[in-house]
Amino acid sequence: MNTKLYVGNIPFATTAQDLQDLFSQAGGVAAVDLIFDKFTGRSRGFAFVTMATGEDAQKAIEKLHGHAMEGRNITVNEARPKEERAPRSFEGGERRGFGGGRGGGGGFRGGHREHRGERSERGGGWDRH
Repeated sequence: MNTKLYVGNIPFATTAQDLQDLFSQAGGVAAVDLIFDKFTGRSRGFAFVTMATGEDAQKAIEKLHGHAMEGRNITVNEARPKEERAPRSFEGGERRGFGGGRGGGGGFRGGHREHRGERSERGGGWDRH
């Protein structure tokens, strides 16, 4: 069995030391990796705890899954490997960027006709080519 555990639904104020103390009740804790949002710096509400042995990991699952922590029942189960995502490719697909743009006359009040050098519908005469 894998010794790395996924711990979900943890309170946002939980620290790595809090998880270290809690999981040490089930056995040796090798590492605690609390996950934070890269933009806000706040906890994302889950972590990975690596137990020293497979037996300790199994004990932690049995003992702590559903454990109430600050009014929240935490989830503890075996961590699965991260799924591979297809790389983002803009070739042949829709390219997304900033803004949204607004089609049309490029800021000319009379629309495209004035811009192309044709007679304006507003009676403004002929425009240059």
